[in-house]
Amino acid sequence: MKRWVRRGASFLCLFMVALTALDLIETDEWWIRVLDFPRPQFASVLAAALLVLWASSFRARFPTLVSAASVAALIWQIWLIVPYTPLWPAQMVAATGCDRDRRVRFLLANVRQDNRNAEPLLALARDLDPDVILLTEIDPWWEQAVSTLRDSHPETVLKPLSNTYGIGLYSRLPLRGAEIRYLLKDYVPSIRTRVALADGTDFSMWAVHPAPPRPGDDTDERDAELLLVAKEVEDTDRPAVVGGDLNDVAWSSTTTLFQEVSGLLDPRIGRALYATFNAEWPLLKWPLDHLFASREWMLGEFRRLDDIGSDHFPILVELCHQPEAAAIQDGNAPEPGDGRDAQDHIDEGREAARED
Repeated sequence: MKRWVRRGASFLCLFMVALTALDLIETDEWWIRVLDFPRPQFASVLAAALLVLWASSFRARFPTLVSAASVAALIWQIWLIVPYTPLWPAQMVAATGCDRDRRVRFLLANVRQDNRNAEPLLALARDLDPDVILLTEIDPWWEQAVSTLRDSHPETVLKPLSNTYGIGLYSRLPLRGAEIRYLLKDYVPSIRTRVALADGTDFSMWAVHPAPPRPGDDTDERDAELLLVAKEVEDTDRPAVVGGDLNDVAWSSTTTLFQEVSGLLDPRIGRALYATFNAEWPLLKWPLDHLFASREWMLGEFRRLDDIGSDHFPILVELCHQPEAAAIQDGNAPEPGDGRDAQDHIDEGREAARED
């Protein structure tokens, strides 16, 4: 019996090592890029399989090669996710206090288009009193169902669609120069706008929801859209915020490159995963919904919120505009060639969009 347990553990270890090795391949193929997502689960399975392997190998021939490869794969998986734990220094400094005129609270929620119960979301909006609400996957039904948000958040930019890429921005703060854009696909909108804080400071905001990796959809277009935004952020001279359902995890090579090019900070780093997807799968969850901010912001609050009937959990993020914070906060250090790498991804994404 112990021999079969040992063989089963060895097979599972080798399988996880193979998945880890596949994920090292630089490619846009969806079936490889989805391996970016479940790193916490991969690490957990590897650790459990190794424990079983070692326990079942007591007084037996020890599978040294299998064990060594599995340990290396486990270290790699942990290394990529440990920045999203309290074991890592926080990338965004916590604000110890903030004048109301400098503060902005964001509520971000992927509502799931076929969810037909808007009341949990409306209740969250009433209870949390955010300044800016960003909704993704809104269709005409959702636009009507949450129309009461306009009473408290009269500034809106709305593009409801029935293809799961509808997007809507509701704000009580003034929006200036707001526009709906199609960066790659004519059915995947995004929003760019300036938002005016109560103290008169304008900041730039991008709201995005690119297509996820799935059969028939590789990641070239998703990556290109995110990196196009990153280059725009790099060129702005205002404080900046990028938010939405990015359909990418915080630790992927694309999101890392996005941060390096844009210079934006991730409030998750040094705190927690705050996994937002999938709300319906107890053991398979990872962070897909994000808000990144430039170095002039400090973090007041970051919370994953309760289930609203979607397959995503909403998040609440409070930022405090503190220009002096730029001198004490550093993002992901840019590397030589990041700009060229980003442009290569953009070119590949544009080419893929033309071919579709």
